[in-house]
Amino acid sequence: MFKLFFSLLLTACALSAQAEDQITPPRIILPCARNIELILSDAPEYGDLWQRLREGFTMRQISDPLVTHHEQWYAKRPAYIARMMTRANRYLYYITSEVERRGMPAEIALLPMIESAFNPGAYSTSNASGIWQFIPSTGKNFGMRQNWWYDGRRDIIGATNGALDYLEKLHTMFGDWELALAAYNWGEGSVHRAQMRNRKLGLPVDYASLKLPNETRNYLPKLIAIKNIVANPSKFGLSLSDIPNKPYFMSVATSKHMDVKLAAQLADISREEFIALNPAHNRPVLLQNSNDYILLPTDSVLTYKNNLENYDKPLVSWQAYRAKKGERLDHLAPRFGLTLERLKSVNGLSARDNLSDGETLLVPLNGEVAENEGEFEAFNMHLHPTAKIDRDGASIKYNAHSDEPLDKLASRYHVSVASLKNWQSKPKGRAKSARVSHTAHKPAHKPVRRKHH
Repeated sequence: MFKLFFSLLLTACALSAQAEDQITPPRIILPCARNIELILSDAPEYGDLWQRLREGFTMRQISDPLVTHHEQWYAKRPAYIARMMTRANRYLYYITSEVERRGMPAEIALLPMIESAFNPGAYSTSNASGIWQFIPSTGKNFGMRQNWWYDGRRDIIGATNGALDYLEKLHTMFGDWELALAAYNWGEGSVHRAQMRNRKLGLPVDYASLKLPNETRNYLPKLIAIKNIVANPSKFGLSLSDIPNKPYFMSVATSKHMDVKLAAQLADISREEFIALNPAHNRPVLLQNSNDYILLPTDSVLTYKNNLENYDKPLVSWQAYRAKKGERLDHLAPRFGLTLERLKSVNGLSARDNLSDGETLLVPLNGEVAENEGEFEAFNMHLHPTAKIDRDGASIKYNAHSDEPLDKLASRYHVSVASLKNWQSKPKGRAKSARVSHTAHKPAHKPVRRKHH
């Protein structure tokens, strides 16, 4: 029955555009899951995804004290591991299935743990973004559209397929996975040059023999350390919550522009859950031509479909506004019922107040959206030019504006004011910088209730 269900659903990757003057009931698909029926029918049955991953581990153990160092680092941070695994729960089934389909080592499915800690909003100091940490140029090379509305580097399906395509290319180029992983982190040209230097000196050109920068030298040991923890968590005093060996999400074809807030409500999920599955959207509006599908939890798809079919109100509460010469943000914000800070946040603007002639802004159709707009700031956090996440994904460093209240900053990053004060020791309630190491989840705003079947 499971196989039949999926064979009926997985009929195509390409989506056709729908007419703008009607709401077409969404088609339920899993985009670009090539030959997934073969995966489902031929793969052994596993009750838990961790067991399935363990069976697929094929990379050799390396004798390197750095592996032990990273094992100990992770073992001392069970709360960090728990948060990372909770985030991984959304994405790991899809990634594992794609890794298996391509015949790659199962360890590759764990790579986002060291790239981003499975944080879909991760943004590095080198401008890498998403769970796979693509820099803009590499993302563009692998077909990831990046514009004001949308950043394909954060698209879960597209970035996963791009990352695996790139890793396959590197494996073909270098002949083994250790060098391929070094090149994924450092760049293929850098690894080639390191090999050329060794050849001139008559030295071996394998991974262990190359002179690598510190980050790259630690890259493979981190992955092996994570693999060893997943293989035997009790050995390190850790426990991993079960991840069901079944799809967490499905994709739904879209045919109309829609508010992010409304899409989450129609699916009866929190806005945070919706954004975690659809992190590529930069604005509070889903443009139909930005992507042809959205991802929803599998048990929310029918709820979304039924609620959308019965929804008879406008789907969008935002509009594009073209600025006139001399207009200022601080004058426009109250006209549209927004604070200046919120208008800047929605539009990804920095400290400037003046607008260029003809510059386009996203503003509410009316003032009603303003009351809830603060909730969108968390969605937009990764767009701020000073919001950075380290390569371990352990913390985000955010340089706040000097006049930004701590309660605003705490709301944006889903932490308490007390935590920010403790981290930063700012007694007057204003922030200069803060380190944020976890994300909390809150319920959706007035959700449309799910219909259980």
